Amino acid sequence: MSSPLSVAEQTLDLARRMARSGVVPAPGQTLNEAVALLAAARNAAYAEAARGRLGSGVSMLLRALNSQPMSHELQADMAALLLSAGEYAHAVRYARDALSLRPQHGPSLYALGFALSGLGEAAEAATVLRRASRGKARQSLEAEAPELLPLIRAELARIQRLTRQRTTR
Repeated sequence: MSSPLSVAEQTLDLARRMARSGVVPAPGQTLNEAVALLAAARNAAYAEAARGRLGSGVSMLLRALNSQPMSHELQADMAALLLSAGEYAHAVRYARDALSLRPQHGPSLYALGFALSGLGEAAEAATVLRRASRGKARQSLEAEAPELLPLIRAELARIQRLTRQRTTR
């Protein structure tokens, strides 16, 4: 039978869980409550976007980011919604912010790569998309959004065709 955790061990455990999630509970709130509220905000934002109300979804995420600015999940979600809205420059910013918190986050690399491609930055986009399809980033994609892997392969092939066309002219 294990002994109960000391206060110091409990504090260290809480700090580790907060660092992993990027979520900081408000005063009087448990970490689990903060994580649940964050999940509800993310789900509501995606529901709004699915109804064709991207602006409303983005607004929800912005409000959530005001209370949880270190959440890589919120940063990644914002990048994804902005990418889907064709707001490539803004999507790049949020994807990079997410990657500064979790450098091997596959969906953030996907959003960054496609946003860069949308901005005409084909070489950098290809580099980012190749990074997304390897190692820990690929594992992250496979776990969170495996449907994005074929899209990455297709975009890399498209960029390669464009590059070949430019060099043969």
